[in-house]
Amino acid sequence: MMAKELVTEFYHSDALRNNEVIKRFLHDEMEFDWHSSKGFLKMTKNDLVELANEMKRSYTSSRIDFTHILEENNTVTVRYTYYVTPIENPSEEEVLAHFVTIWEVKDGKLFRGYQMSQLG
Repeated sequence: MMAKELVTEFYHSDALRNNEVIKRFLHDEMEFDWHSSKGFLKMTKNDLVELANEMKRSYTSSRIDFTHILEENNTVTVRYTYYVTPIENPSEEEVLAHFVTIWEVKDGKLFRGYQMSQLG
């Protein structure tokens, strides 16, 4: 599978809200650097699995609207808006944040991630 196909499948699989699915996509030695509007986070595979658990508890559904998906060798850059439906208000979808993420793929898995986000 090409790197771009892997990244696209990752985001379309709802892995960000499903800890069993996210584990299939992430390399065991994965590192993730995230610059958010709340500061810098350095995360591991286990941290992202726990984040997926938290997202599942907080939102009944989610979807991603891509604006860009660029590939060069084993590196894929995505720009997207992440929409969620909160448990507290299941009839209204809202923008959680806007993201730009760069993924390096190794051994057919997401190995190194760099992300910037801004709340919606």
